[in-house]
Amino acid sequence: MTDELLRLWPELEWIADKDLREKTAKTWELALERSVMTAEDLNIIPFTLLAGPEMKVSFMAHKRAVVHIARESGLKMNEFFGDELPVDMDVLIAGAILADVGKLLEYEKNDKGESVQGLYGKYLRHPFSGVSLAEQCGVPAEVCHIIAAHAAEGDLVKRSTEAYVVHHADFMTFLPFKNRF
Repeated sequence: MTDELLRLWPELEWIADKDLREKTAKTWELALERSVMTAEDLNIIPFTLLAGPEMKVSFMAHKRAVVHIARESGLKMNEFFGDELPVDMDVLIAGAILADVGKLLEYEKNDKGESVQGLYGKYLRHPFSGVSLAEQCGVPAEVCHIIAAHAAEGDLVKRSTEAYVVHHADFMTFLPFKNRF
């Protein structure tokens, strides 16, 4: 795991399982290797292309907020529901960190240097490319499920508890920006 990646994702240290932590990091390293975006770009580019050019919240601000909200939600669910609805915190955190990793392949830069959806992204949205990247790095199925099910595509499948948590953390930090009144 590189220092650059740990600066980008200090939350990787929250994954207790060393093997899962390394596979999660490796997925991000692979995505950065294949992307036109740099780690620095991720702290500047807007987190969504759907909210218009006025979006000032960066990709990483949104992503890290999702991870923090998902983690806190998982901890509270374990506290209040215990064995009745257990949340695997390593799976939850890895899934939250990886949910949008496919956007690194979906996004391109136009002639003005602005982030836009590229041709690849028009054919394969980030849940699909994210799962592909994660599987190439040996990420287990229960985490790939979160990547696949976190966006609207996940409305067509039965979500795990961890996938529900990440889905809602993601949408509660997206929809208010998209649907401002």
